Amino acid sequence: MKINFSLFGIGAFISVILLFGCSTSKVIEEISLQEDGLSSIQEMMIGSYDSSLQEREDSSYYNISLHMFPIWSHRDDGTYLYVEQALTSLQDRPYRQRVYKLEKLKDGRLVSHVYTLKFDSLFIGKWKDPSFFDTFGLSILDVRDGCEVVLSKTINGYEGSTRGDNCKSTLRGATYATSKVQMTENEITSWDQGFDANGDQVWGATKGPYIFRKLKE
Repeated sequence: MKINFSLFGIGAFISVILLFGCSTSKVIEEISLQEDGLSSIQEMMIGSYDSSLQEREDSSYYNISLHMFPIWSHRDDGTYLYVEQALTSLQDRPYRQRVYKLEKLKDGRLVSHVYTLKFDSLFIGKWKDPSFFDTFGLSILDVRDGCEVVLSKTINGYEGSTRGDNCKSTLRGATYATSKVQMTENEITSWDQGFDANGDQVWGATKGPYIFRKLKE
């Protein structure tokens, strides 16, 4: 839009810039930071990983494949990722299928909401074809209340965890589960554990987190 300075007045124009310039810049900066935060963590997360190196160094860990790819890119209510985990030797039989929704909190941290999939067998291997999800809406999701992971920025990436015993679980006699995660450009460490009512661990790694390294395309 061209401005007619003879009608608007150069003095008034400068006054408007001085009056609103700082606040406008701040709004633009805040929007930019929000977009950068979501895009940077999404870029870190997207890809295929496995824990083969850790398994070779310590046989108490399994070689697990981890795939995370964006879905529903047309939606404007958050960033969605389809997540699939399986023993690398049994990738056609994943033991975990999830959808993560990434959002920005007001305090600058990020949160990853966790959902399970109804009819999850339909989606096995669909990380290879994320457009398959476009056939479906959000009704295929069930939120896991209390299982969201709040993530804070670190020097090299992000880290976060679930909170307390809020993430309920009945797997193998557990009453709740916890999850701790750290991520950098080429590595994700994830420690998922289940605890019974007495606080005793009943499933999950005991020594420390699984270390997933990003595979080259």
